[in-house]
Amino acid sequence: QVQLVESGGGLVQAGGSLRLSCSASGRTISSYFLGWFRQSPGKEREFVAAIRWSGGSTDYADFVKGRFTISRDNAKNTVYLQMNSLKPEDTAVYYCAAVEGSRISAGRRVESRWQYDYWGQGTQVTISS
Repeated sequence: QVQLVESGGGLVQAGGSLRLSCSASGRTISSYFLGWFRQSPGKEREFVAAIRWSGGSTDYADFVKGRFTISRDNAKNTVYLQMNSLKPEDTAVYYCAAVEGSRISAGRRVESRWQYDYWGQGTQVTISS
């Protein structure tokens, strides 16, 4: 089992920044993909960004490219989501998720929520206009 705990959410004005953290425990995650998703009321949970722990390759949803950056700290077993130039439409609960790399076919992108096995409890991000 992998336990994921998010933190760093809050209320900021449009144009501001936040950094979300996701601390992983329970298993070594060196072979895992870690992803960020978000969900706002009445909407489906959507992909935001993902990182392959080994190698650090990243993937982003089009609507966050150039604004958000996903990264990881090996020593702290933590993945981050740096969010800049925030917009009111970024308001959502942000979730961290993980899946073991061997469950993903080589070259396949990990943008579907159904690919992930482990989830955190979420952290609220609210952007005021």
